[in-house]
Amino acid sequence: MNVCVSAPVGQPHLPPPAITRFAQTLRRRTLAIGVIGPGRVGGALLGQIRAAQARLEREAGLILQLCGVAARKRMWLDCDDPELNARQNGAQTWRPTDLDELAAHVRGDDGRAAVLVDCSASEDVASRYPFWLTAGVHVVTPNKLAGSGPLERWQAIRAACASGARFRCEATVCAGLPVVQTLRDLLDTGDALLDIEGMFSGTLAWLCNRHDGQQPFSALLREAHALGYTEPDPRADLSGADVARKLVILAREAGLSLSLEDVAVESLVPSALAALPLDAFMQHSNELDAPMAALLAKARRAHGVLRHVGRLDRDGHAEVRLKVLPASHAFAHTRLTDNIVQFRSARYCDNPLLVQGPGAGPEVTAAGVFADVLRIAESLAVQ
Repeated sequence: MNVCVSAPVGQPHLPPPAITRFAQTLRRRTLAIGVIGPGRVGGALLGQIRAAQARLEREAGLILQLCGVAARKRMWLDCDDPELNARQNGAQTWRPTDLDELAAHVRGDDGRAAVLVDCSASEDVASRYPFWLTAGVHVVTPNKLAGSGPLERWQAIRAACASGARFRCEATVCAGLPVVQTLRDLLDTGDALLDIEGMFSGTLAWLCNRHDGQQPFSALLREAHALGYTEPDPRADLSGADVARKLVILAREAGLSLSLEDVAVESLVPSALAALPLDAFMQHSNELDAPMAALLAKARRAHGVLRHVGRLDRDGHAEVRLKVLPASHAFAHTRLTDNIVQFRSARYCDNPLLVQGPGAGPEVTAAGVFADVLRIAESLAVQ
């Protein structure tokens, strides 16, 4: 079948490929990017940006211009090293890190759209977000310290967005899973949140899935540590503090003024082990075996499973603890390091909305960060 594409009156008749190129020219946009923290996540992000740049420019008219990369002690700017995008780690020209200088360079003096991506875990970097946002620079981060730190700083970040700059933090909760975006979509469309419940720790998900009584819990913990599933100090996972931070982030996104001290956290680390040096803790981790075996036996008597769960309700009550759940529960069927988050709302009451998938790892975390960058790019005016 022949298809005829009619041109508007007064316009040249263009064949379909030319129309496509014409449309792409009209949609052409540029986003200047600075990346802070080129470690595991930041390095994966840089790789993903490089791999996607040509395709995004060709298919979407979007130019992602990498302008600078800042490590802890040194940084590279594209004005120093024109080949920055091709060889960031091997850049030959570098200068001492100055985050204010980086921000000014990425922003430029021509009013261009700019985003700073913070892949560090630095309080100092997080403290600068309000200033960058006020200056009109977008901020994207997987750094949980801004969203779960002092409430005054969070409020300053929100107030600074009045400049028109955007703050996005999808990867602070469950890596690349669309948890924050799902919450925003529910609330923005007028739904009423009832509660959020989930397995927010990939480490504890793996430990709960593997803890079947065949091996002592401490042996599984050492295995998880050797595989890199845990934080360098596994007590950061076992304490529940990381999950508490994620609940605070979600609470604040929902408009609740929650702080870390408001979350009831049940730590799996006995007080006698909490203060030990890391090596001593690992040597004495067998002290976790008896209490964990007792909890597993309790779950089996109830024909259920052990799961590490965080919960937040609409009134701002939040808790983190190990729970016995029925075998029919959605959380009973997770695999490996899966995160799973359940939203109950006025619309999703009898049949809750679930988001599930891998919630850890540099590649999936970087993908969540990259998705936030692209959401910002979607809002840019055409050139």
